[in-house]
Order: sequence, then C-alpha cells, then structure tokens
Amino acid sequence: MANEPFGKLDHIGIAVKSLAGARKFFENVLGAHFAHQVASEAAGYTLAVFDLNGLTIELLEPLGANSFLHKFIEKRGEGMHHLTFDVPDPKRKVAELKEQGVRVVDETEWSPTSYEAYISPRSSHGVLIQMGSGFPTLAFAQPSGKKD
Repeated sequence: MANEPFGKLDHIGIAVKSLAGARKFFENVLGAHFAHQVASEAAGYTLAVFDLNGLTIELLEPLGANSFLHKFIEKRGEGMHHLTFDVPDPKRKVAELKEQGVRVVDETEWSPTSYEAYISPRSSHGVLIQMGSGFPTLAFAQPSGKKD
C-alpha cells in the first residue's frame, strides 16, 4: 500500500548567477513565459517566475555575497535549488514527517492561515523540499513579494 502524495508540486526553484542570462535560455530555448519578477533585499535574492507549459519555474539570483544563494552557487554551482509543494494541512504533515524521523527545518507561521517548512536535504537525498499552504512563497500567491 503506497502513501498518498502529501501535496501538489507548486514550482521548481533554480539558482542562477544571472537572471538575464538564464531568462534568455528559459524563454528562447524552452519557450517559458515570463510571469513576474521581484527582488527582496531582506531575503537576499531576486526571483523571476515563468510558466513552462503549466509547470512553474522560479529563477533565483543572489543579491550580494552574503546571500544564501551566493553560497549555494559557490558550493554546488547553478542548478535546482528546491521543490515546493502546496500541502493542504502542512502543520499536520510536518508532525507526521517528524514522527517518521524526517528532518524538518525552518518552520515559519506567517499568519494563522499561512505556514511553511522545509525538509532538509539530509533527509531527502540532497533535495531541499519546501512545503506549505497559503504562504507568500508559492509562486503566484503574491507577486508583490509581500508577506501576509
């Protein structure tokens, strides 16, 4: 008996050195359609969101040498940074994952209806997995980049 998927894939986050360069590839080669772009000094990155035939892609460019993305790219190079899942009841799911011994990090309650957490790459074979519901990091939730 297989487990049910815990959520729907919302988007794939890709760390890039240059949004301008990456945008040319994703638009001109893959045919992705630009949706919006927002910079967040506090978060340390600029992100651009694209629709690729129904799949949402976030391109993330670091803002400055202190950005976690700058460190990520220095260590691992450009490439997939995270998968984000829209999870109907993320608090319940986080509790279940912890019971199973899965390492969950960076839990944030933005508001009573907005919650997110991450499955550590140490538990998920090197893939950072973001999960939540109603939170501003879901790609099309709030293009302004404002939090609830």
